[in-house]
Amino acid sequence: MPPAERTFALEAPVGVISDTHGLLRPEALTLLEGCGLILHLGDVGHRDEDAAMLERLAELAPVLAVRGNVDTAPWAEALPMTLDLTVNGWRLHLVHRLSDLDPATACDAVLHGHSHKPRNEWQEGRLLFNPGAAGKRRFRLPITLGKLWADPRGLRGAILHLPL
Repeated sequence: MPPAERTFALEAPVGVISDTHGLLRPEALTLLEGCGLILHLGDVGHRDEDAAMLERLAELAPVLAVRGNVDTAPWAEALPMTLDLTVNGWRLHLVHRLSDLDPATACDAVLHGHSHKPRNEWQEGRLLFNPGAAGKRRFRLPITLGKLWADPRGLRGAILHLPL
């Protein structure tokens, strides 16, 4: 996607999902309904058929995704490792593993996945947001996704637990 297309003016929230690992739960689709944009933060899945997950999400809203460490199928080679976009003037940086973040990256929020642990906290003037994992359960961690609101009132995130 050319840089000019990475600027969004939205009235609806941004859906944020990660670490689906080949499982797109119907409950996740329900929680993402009404979003103006959906961001997938990697680990979509490693099988050829997992690419269909991004297509299914795109039925709800435009989708942008970054590549995770399990995204090894040929279709995933087209996914960038990081992505920068602007939503209503707020600069968002997407990366799968937080350890791959360049600390000099200019942004208002870092959206990341990988750990399966939800996170919604401000640190050193920017939001660190991990929606957790919406796919297969890992250890005893919850099954979650996130929503972001980016508007004149501020940049706010929420972690949503899937009603399983």
